Parts: sequence; structure tokens; C-alpha cells
Amino acid sequence: MRSLFHVHARHLLLTLALPLCLASQGLRADDLMDNGDIGPGTDLGDPPVFLMTTPNGQQAIISQNGQVNEALVRQNGQSLLGQIVQAGSNQEAWILQDGYDQIAMINQNGYGNEAYISQSGSANRAQIDQNGNNNRASIEQSGAGLQSSVSQTGNGQRVEVRQLH
Repeated sequence: MRSLFHVHARHLLLTLALPLCLASQGLRADDLMDNGDIGPGTDLGDPPVFLMTTPNGQQAIISQNGQVNEALVRQNGQSLLGQIVQAGSNQEAWILQDGYDQIAMINQNGYGNEAYISQSGSANRAQIDQNGNNNRASIEQSGAGLQSSVSQTGNGQRVEVRQLH
């Protein structure tokens, strides 16, 4: 038999907790409708979507996890961002940028991958993603407003992109 205290405590708890539960469900539903914090997706064949903005000066970021990885970022100009992330071993990546307002990113995961990006001009964007082993990719862009994205998943793939404007 429950005491009067337990009955009142349970009633008080339900009275306070129910509005909080209902309010939190409403917030969750509202958050599902407001997707401004989620990056836009693209369909196959659409140009790549670059959500990062260029810094005022130059920014070079290199992150390596593994053994015998090589990375180089060389930049000349303003508002340039170069980023290389390597996880694995025996990988090589370099980014060369000359100009204004450019972003280049290389992500490598695996063994023996090679990736190269060379950009000159303005407002260019390039990205290479490699997941696997012994893949090779290169992007060369010269001009204004050019965008390229290469994604390799698997082993032994070769891709070369050249855009000269």
C-alpha cells in the first residue's frame, strides 16, 4: 500500500515532467524541419559542393596518421586554403596553389595512394578523396571559377582531371 506522500510525489512528477517531455518533442520536430545546419547534397553529375570558405591570407593544414607518408602544400597569393589528411602508410600528396580565393583538399585512407592538385587563377575548388590502396589521382586547374572533385574507393585506380580556361 502506497503512502499518501508517494501518491502526491508521483502526481507532482507527472505534472512537471509531462509538459517538459511534450516541449522537447516539439523542439525535436522543429529541428527536423530546419535543416540549415546540414550541408546540401548533390546528385551524381552535379558540380561538387564546397562548404568551406577561404581564409583572408593563406592556410595550410596537414594531418598524418601512419608511416612513411609525404605531404606538401605550397601557396602563393591570397585567400588560399590547402588541406591534406593522410591515414595509412606510404602515401604521397601535394597541393600547389597560385592566385586568389582557392580551396584544395586531399583525403587519403589506405596504402600507397598518390594525389596531386595544382591550381592557378581565382575562385577555384578541388578535392580528392582516396579510400583503398595504390590509387593515383591528379587535378590541374588554370582559370577562374573551376571546380573538380575526384573520389576513389577500391584499389589500383587512375584519374587525371585537367581544366584549362
